[in-house]
Amino acid sequence: MFVHKIWQEEELSKMVKRGVPYPMLSDGAGKVGKVYGVYDEAAGVDIRGRFLIDPDGVVQAMEVMTPPVGRNIKELIRQIEAFQHVRKSKGSEACPAGWEPGKPTLKPGPALVGKVWEEWKP
Repeated sequence: MFVHKIWQEEELSKMVKRGVPYPMLSDGAGKVGKVYGVYDEAAGVDIRGRFLIDPDGVVQAMEVMTPPVGRNIKELIRQIEAFQHVRKSKGSEACPAGWEPGKPTLKPGPALVGKVWEEWKP
């Protein structure tokens, strides 16, 4: 947890205004990592991962990366905003790849089948 604290204060806060506004987890004993399948028994540590868990406790997204490849905080925040938007719409809207708040969404249903290309311009 001390590594996360320093990382947030000395690095992330300089890359993202006010730092990342979501808690980071420290799992020294690997209890949570074992549940989510990211605990490396041989090394005694969790593999880097992030999990987006909705208010109902359902994992909506996950990303597991090895240390040499960085993750994109901006993309993480975009995904959180997209999941929140979809939840607020009660599933009547879908956020395509690259969607950002204020941009058009898709309306899932039979009328969209075969016509996504008309609605969504990546």
